[in-house]
Amino acid sequence: MQLAGAVRTIRGRSDDLSRGTNQSGVRLYNERLVLSLVRRHGSLPKADIARMTGLSPQTISIIANQLEHDGLLRREAVVRGRVGQPSVPYSLNPEGAYSVGLKIGRRSVDLSLINFTGQVQRFLHQTYAYPTPAGIREFTQAGLAELQEGLPAETLRRVTGLGIASPYEMWTWPEEIGAPREDIDVWRETDIRADLAQICPWPVYFYNDITAACAAELMFGRGAEYVDYLYVFIGSFIGGGLVFNGHLFPGRTNNAGALGSMPAGLVQGGKAPQLMNVASIYVLERELIRQGRRAEVLWQSPDDWGDDLGPALDNWIVQVADYLAHAILSSVAVIDVETVVIDGAFPASVRSRIIEATRAALLMVNQQGLSAFSLVEGTLGTSARALGGAAIPLLANFTQDREVLFKDNPFSARR
Repeated sequence: MQLAGAVRTIRGRSDDLSRGTNQSGVRLYNERLVLSLVRRHGSLPKADIARMTGLSPQTISIIANQLEHDGLLRREAVVRGRVGQPSVPYSLNPEGAYSVGLKIGRRSVDLSLINFTGQVQRFLHQTYAYPTPAGIREFTQAGLAELQEGLPAETLRRVTGLGIASPYEMWTWPEEIGAPREDIDVWRETDIRADLAQICPWPVYFYNDITAACAAELMFGRGAEYVDYLYVFIGSFIGGGLVFNGHLFPGRTNNAGALGSMPAGLVQGGKAPQLMNVASIYVLERELIRQGRRAEVLWQSPDDWGDDLGPALDNWIVQVADYLAHAILSSVAVIDVETVVIDGAFPASVRSRIIEATRAALLMVNQQGLSAFSLVEGTLGTSARALGGAAIPLLANFTQDREVLFKDNPFSARR
């Protein structure tokens, strides 16, 4: 995208759509409950919603009618042929709400506009040597103007916020990011949420990038198929997230599932490496550079790495699988989840190879005393973190996760 040129002011508020704090607690909870159930099941008639919630048919009728009036639910075709009266399923209205996601990565930044059901409406992408607060602000300011260019006023009115998905404490990883210490140290003094809130007219939220990706898989991917799962995302740095009882579990400091910081083995006379040091994409990048090869394809074409990475890719996949197998078993021993979902910022073919190699590696590790679990592929790939950023405002306004994710969270304040 081009960053030059005048930046127009984005107009349009969504305060009248917010399910934040402007309604009574019981009504607010029940509305979010209904929206969460409909999202999870795709579509539901009022009778099924009443049965699942334990609320009276009259109460569900009032709630559904209000959500339909607000444009958040829509009626589907009448279902006939069953015992009893014909039923009318309700589904989420894709045009009921929109949100913007900003993914800040080690080698690239993405800005996306999505609708209520997660379809990407507009998407912007830029690569760089390493991220700087000034560069992120410039990209975001120009990108917000470009995203809203030509959009109807009603669409802009229904934008619920900007969600930032970024690694925490980026200044602690200068070597892994490959940036001069003085440049990366600027992040230590930067409140990127507050900085971007100055140029954005909507509420601005901030969350760890992999936790956000986990939220995206839960809302828009196959995550709704599982009650509990450990989420693994292999990007520039490997990381993870947790879902318990169908809800995102952020942990005490919003850092649950931080697999990248997990020890990756024991060493004699030194500090043990972390999983991020042996099972991240930047490790493959460094090997390609060591061989005198160009590594830009990893970031410029994350959905298509081509066919010429050869033994470097093969060896990296084996290494990732070996270390990941131990990390998964260590995690399952503590949290006892039924499923492990693996995804990453790479082509689907690479994801499949990592899954198969990890399954093979798991067979080589003693699992005595552990409950059985399944290993499955994620569905969002490279877009997971950007979608996760955009999912944050929707989580804040339209789901039951709000009280867990955003209560007393210093990273999710409004302007």
